[in-house]
Amino acid sequence: MASEPIPPSPESPVVISVENLVKRYRAVEAVNDVSFAVRQGEIFGFLGPNGAGKTTTISILCTLLEPTAGVVRVAGHDVLRQRNDVRRSIGLVFQEPALDLKLTAEENLYLHARLYGVPAAAYRERLQEVLTLVELWERRRDRVETYSGGMKRRLEIARGLLHYPKVLFLDEPTLGLDPQTRNHLWTYILRLKREKGMTIFLTTHYMNEAEYCDRIGIIDRGRLVSLDAPARLKQSVGGDVVRLRSPAPAAALIGELRDRLGLVAVADDDAVRFETQDANRHVPEILRSLAVPIDSIEIHKPTLDDVFLKLTGHALRDVQDSAERVRQSFRGMGRRG
Repeated sequence: MASEPIPPSPESPVVISVENLVKRYRAVEAVNDVSFAVRQGEIFGFLGPNGAGKTTTISILCTLLEPTAGVVRVAGHDVLRQRNDVRRSIGLVFQEPALDLKLTAEENLYLHARLYGVPAAAYRERLQEVLTLVELWERRRDRVETYSGGMKRRLEIARGLLHYPKVLFLDEPTLGLDPQTRNHLWTYILRLKREKGMTIFLTTHYMNEAEYCDRIGIIDRGRLVSLDAPARLKQSVGGDVVRLRSPAPAAALIGELRDRLGLVAVADDDAVRFETQDANRHVPEILRSLAVPIDSIEIHKPTLDDVFLKLTGHALRDVQDSAERVRQSFRGMGRRG
């Protein structure tokens, strides 16, 4: 994959400011008292399962939904009182495709340029610039229906850049793409940050993608449970991660680890998980102290999956094989958040 991003300076101006954001649908609070700020040139990621509040939050930031409470400003503009100013300042790539398949790439971008008031004198130069960036200039006169899924995603990013936005919002930008195409798409995203200094706000389910963010906000059940750089989030887990599998019930193994060794363990799918310092040295002693049988043992350094499990008490759902459920979530965001 592409090289890691360079974090923005702490002195960089704040481009997105969210204070005590609440979004309520009848008795359901899709977003519950969320606050954060994003600086210019930052790649900021929202990580969480379906229904956690990611799409609701990004929709409020893009003026597609009104907040129930809180103050939200994007590029210095209030999302309620200055909607048109916000919209002129952002680019947005939806989860759902939003291209006209019967038109060419050039025609799709021309319509976008007219809608966003791109000056006629600047249009041609910008068209070539953004299509060259995503390596579609040679295919500009081909109908979009002839494009692969990855090419369509790249075209949507080019369209979102055409009016030179201050912030680019990417809602699950690589959902449904194969791993190679996802890697290529991230090459373009990181190039935007490096060459344009663009602020990028994205939602994702993929842990390896979250690693490219300068900071990650972990959101679960409408609450922002943690916010930090990926490396510091992993450091917060503490020690190595150990997963034990046993034919005995998870509760029995968890109880033994607690009572015999003072270790705090949790169920993790078909295993029991805990953290300990220098696991390679201590695990043999731990195993000798247990009365329940152990079928297998796995030791690894903390990952973002481990961070999510520790912070929320449950694993982040693997959605690589559930794109349809995510699309239904987006279509029904007014109900689910």
